[in-house]
Amino acid sequence: MSLRYNFGEMKNLDSEISLEYIRSSGPGGQNVNKVATAVQLRFDVTHSPSLASDVKGRLIRLAGKRATADGVLIIEAKKFRTQEQNREDAFQRFYELVEKANVKPKTRHKTKPTKASKEKRLEGKKKRGEIKKGRKGGRWATDDK
Repeated sequence: MSLRYNFGEMKNLDSEISLEYIRSSGPGGQNVNKVATAVQLRFDVTHSPSLASDVKGRLIRLAGKRATADGVLIIEAKKFRTQEQNREDAFQRFYELVEKANVKPKTRHKTKPTKASKEKRLEGKKKRGEIKKGRKGGRWATDDK
């Protein structure tokens, strides 16, 4: 399989991928019991020399329950009736996942409230306090019947 995306230094990911063909539970009729059409793609994320350590962490986090406790990513493809289509589907899903993991998340920068927003908040608090103060006493509180 050739690499479908331009990863630069990660061009030898294909050599680290192992494929296993298993019987599929999906479509295929009687053929489903005889032919191993489903594909199980395995990639050892933790021991991969091609990936940077930060990419490895993001990849395992993105993989969720598709990653084992040992750090092996397992992608099962059994959507199609043929082994070739399932293999292509597994590779495509794998490279999309690696591509997502390769993008660094933007760091959040703390912001401070502006002077105008502080004044607006305090003005709102004063107004609310005046409303509450107006409820205290006055003609509504006394019984002048």
